[in-house]
Amino acid sequence: MSDRQEEELRAASLFAAVGLAESTAKEVAKTRKTREELVTVIEEAGASEGCSKAVGVHLYQISRKYPLNARDHRKAFMLDYVMSEKIKASNQLDGALEYLGRIGSDPVNRAELEEASGVGVEVTHDQLAAAVKEVIHAEAELLREDRYHAKLGPLQAGVKSQLKWADGAAVKAELEAQVAAFLGPKTEADMRPPDKKAKKKKAQERAAAAAASAAAAESAPATGVSSLANGPMPSANGNAAPSEASATTGTSTAEDASSSSPFTFLPAPEENNKVHTVVNFSDGRIMEIRNTADQLQKHLARTGRRVITRFPPEPNGYLHIGHAKAMFVSFGMAAESNGDCYLRFDDTNPEAEKLEYIEHIQDIVSWMGWKPYKITYSSDYFTELHQFAVQLIKAGCAYVDHQTADEIKQYREERRPSPWRERPTDESLRIFEEMRRGMTDEGQATLRMKQDVKNENYNMFDLIAYRVKFMPHPHAGTGWCIYPSYDFTHCLVDILEDVTHSLCTLEFESRRASYYWLLEVLDCYKPVVWEYARLNVTNNVLSKRKLNRLATGGIIRGWDDPRLLTLAGLRRRGVTAAAINSFCRELGITRTDSAVHLHKLDHHIRLDLDASSPRCLAVLRPLRVVLTNLPEDHHATYDAKVFPGRGEETYSVCLTRVVYIEATDFRDHDSKDYYGLAPGKSILLKYAGAITCQDFSVSDGQVTEVRATFTPIQEGAKPPKGVLNWVGQPAAGQEPLEFEARLYSELFKSLDPSDLGDAWMEDLNPTSETVIKGAYACTQLSKAQPGDRFQLERLGYFCVDSDSSSSNMVINRTCTLRESASSKAVSKK
Repeated sequence: MSDRQEEELRAASLFAAVGLAESTAKEVAKTRKTREELVTVIEEAGASEGCSKAVGVHLYQISRKYPLNARDHRKAFMLDYVMSEKIKASNQLDGALEYLGRIGSDPVNRAELEEASGVGVEVTHDQLAAAVKEVIHAEAELLREDRYHAKLGPLQAGVKSQLKWADGAAVKAELEAQVAAFLGPKTEADMRPPDKKAKKKKAQERAAAAAASAAAAESAPATGVSSLANGPMPSANGNAAPSEASATTGTSTAEDASSSSPFTFLPAPEENNKVHTVVNFSDGRIMEIRNTADQLQKHLARTGRRVITRFPPEPNGYLHIGHAKAMFVSFGMAAESNGDCYLRFDDTNPEAEKLEYIEHIQDIVSWMGWKPYKITYSSDYFTELHQFAVQLIKAGCAYVDHQTADEIKQYREERRPSPWRERPTDESLRIFEEMRRGMTDEGQATLRMKQDVKNENYNMFDLIAYRVKFMPHPHAGTGWCIYPSYDFTHCLVDILEDVTHSLCTLEFESRRASYYWLLEVLDCYKPVVWEYARLNVTNNVLSKRKLNRLATGGIIRGWDDPRLLTLAGLRRRGVTAAAINSFCRELGITRTDSAVHLHKLDHHIRLDLDASSPRCLAVLRPLRVVLTNLPEDHHATYDAKVFPGRGEETYSVCLTRVVYIEATDFRDHDSKDYYGLAPGKSILLKYAGAITCQDFSVSDGQVTEVRATFTPIQEGAKPPKGVLNWVGQPAAGQEPLEFEARLYSELFKSLDPSDLGDAWMEDLNPTSETVIKGAYACTQLSKAQPGDRFQLERLGYFCVDSDSSSSNMVINRTCTLRESASSKAVSKK
């Protein structure tokens, strides 16, 4: 046996002793670098005599993923948190490593480290059970249809998105238990392997059914105006995309793409042989960008002439409503053309990317109703991109540069070439290889494209293609010390995925020249590039930098704060994907930048919620009213309409001696244009009868109680003009269901906070959130779960917030009713 084999055998034995599977232990032991690193980690952790399997797995992950710039902290971290098993789960370890990579060699703040890794956070069984129940409720239709053949992975991811620090095994066990309880015992059909053809046919049937306008009836307004739940523009025959209820069941389709489609001016794949653009150089040269006949035919052969688009978010933050428009454009064009759209994570910067963001993006894309053709990562192509870089150097179109970032900026402003621009090709190849192997320090060298340093377009000024970063990649692991830039990566991954139409917003228009230049010099196929206006909404910011400052700076509740126009915030607020897609559809696709007023979004939200939100009686600021002509134990029930004027479904409301109305619906004096309650005046309690005010009590200047008499509605009698929402007591002496209401208005006072420059934070609206505790609702609301939506009559559309618990229900106002912002205090009958 050779020395190498003996060393591998000893290492494999050590790795097995710390709990690694035998096959994994042997595989790791074969590679010298990974073997030596894991041995060092085990020795530093004091685990040479063995440890639990869970700890051993963490040590293995540390050997692969620990950030090099925080090496000084590794031993203490492992002893304090890993060996002590304070860190129990892989996501906790990821959070800790992300924090350590961020601070580098700076001192560790234990409180920040523990917050980043969830140390001490205990997820109770009740919390886990509630989260699983919510996910099953959301996917009930799919589960009933696919039963035990349904994939539980996406459901498990949905639970983890709510309970970040939940144990994965516990999530899986609870999910399987609740699914079994939901579906019942397995049938004979459940025991058989799924029929792939039947499954495919079922998916097609789902898409077709969802595309029919009748399937959107639940989310479409009663007036017949389509809200286009989750897909592209409807075709001439009225087909639309799936409703929110079927959002995860398949990609929307368009059987008849009519001339009204906003994409008709874009060439079909087989017509992509015309001049795309002209790249002008400072020396007078002109580069006409077009595909050769050979490039086009090879591309069409690979794609089968399908339209292929991509939605390429960076996993460095949460998606916002601007991304909803981008999804609508890229997924929508593919759907209208019966083509495909990739969900591609543009993950070239490991410093800013997190698994949290990747999971969030996949969740939101699914929630918005889009089903990607494939989910890919730019990092999937790191090997091919590196080969392209070598090819670029060999062609004399790239060079290794040693300028600092400040020097590059200065030279760029002065239109001067880098001193290393003309270095020999062999020298650039050698140094680039040293960069790849980790032999060059961060900031000491970059690979730059040799473009045109005097060009009027700054995006042709020798853009950086690669930079050195000693940081593990969240998707690619520790295999790379160099990472490509966006400008180098984006176009090349487009052609690696055979994208036919590269659609992006107008701020990328100046990069079109560099996009096509790189494809031209590498002799690659050129997709159609087309830019459209980004979505800007008044009284908000959509810059990721600004959103990140708001979300992580303790200013608001986080990325999903209902005041933000992040898609997570809108969902938490109670906005549906149907309403957002309908909003995007109405805006259309133009090249004119403008800000859309917030009330336009509210309009689509109301249209959608009006059709789908059951009604309920509640009062936000309760005022006690004693009906003096009713006995103490009076308890009468009345039928209230779930959808007034549109159905016969009812729920019961209780009239008792004590009822509660809105405090704003009472005045101590009457007036001609006032329709509320006042001394000597009668008003109608909706669904019940009329009350007439006799007198009232005041304490510290506030009305504390009103005394009135009750008169049942007499058939044929003319009722009072005003109608009040109200809540009775469930039983004598009991208080109604109490809840906390959160009312939202514009986040910023100015229409465009960005105009204020660095002072934009000073423009935050201090009343953007109003929290009202002690609101009352009828018992109908007690059944509501987080995410459930309803209309509180006269008060607006609401959604149960994720902060709700068994002892404290919290509901968010999604938006007001059409007239409530400026209407009279009380509705006219």
